[in-house]
Amino acid sequence: MNELQKLTTELLVIVKEANEIYHEKRKTNEKGDFYEEVKPFADRAKDVSTRWKKEIDEQLQQRGFKYIHRPQVKALVENIELVSVQAFFPDTSYTRFKNYIESTSFLLNSLLNELK
Repeated sequence: MNELQKLTTELLVIVKEANEIYHEKRKTNEKGDFYEEVKPFADRAKDVSTRWKKEIDEQLQQRGFKYIHRPQVKALVENIELVSVQAFFPDTSYTRFKNYIESTSFLLNSLLNELK
């Protein structure tokens, strides 16, 4: 598996975890502890998304993709940064959070399919 596939898969895992955290926090109605939960998770998401962006930017220059373009890459990185923090706050808009999760997952899965 090449590096871009590996990082894309890691991002999908992070998005799935964020979704699970969000639903758990909504159920318990408790905010995540910033230093114990939010920051480590957000830092991990930022690290992977930064490495992923570097990889995909190189791939876009070399070959391009059918369904993935630069504006989508930028939006995807921003979405991951948003959901990695918002997941810990139960008062985050359910609809907006769900839309971020679904669009991010869709793009990442589309990219994985194209890489195969």
